[in-house]
Amino acid sequence: MKKIPCIAALLLGLAFIVFGLNFWLHFLPAKGAPAPGSFMALLVASGYFPIIKALEVIGGVMLILPRTRVLGLFLVGAILFNIAAVHQFFFGGLKDPTVIALIVLALIVAWSKRCALCCVNTCGCSSGCGCGTSGGCGCSSTDKPASTGGCCGGK
Repeated sequence: MKKIPCIAALLLGLAFIVFGLNFWLHFLPAKGAPAPGSFMALLVASGYFPIIKALEVIGGVMLILPRTRVLGLFLVGAILFNIAAVHQFFFGGLKDPTVIALIVLALIVAWSKRCALCCVNTCGCSSGCGCGTSGGCGCSSTDKPASTGGCCGGK
């Protein structure tokens, strides 16, 4: 069971690396160019889309590396939320199996890193220090009661 989140992070990271690099290298077959004036055409024409694709590649690499997995999850999570929102509101619902699979993988990784995500929220580190073990920020859930400031003991 401990390998499932690692496999999910690897698959999610590889997916974002592949789809991000495909923007520049064009190694996957294209579904067709977006219609002029459409939302996607505006993103490409504005120069905003290359930035998103670069962040996808960076986030994918961060997901693959265990030390930066939580930060990569933040980056890729924001992009994945926007992908899901575009599909939901512009393309008639969240029906694409690729997007659904990526969301499920991201949720698996997020659930496995829930203690580290708590620490990022409370004390700014991503070491998972709120699960009773001493972490990189020097705080532990046994230092102070959790009610005084979250999982990191109020630091």
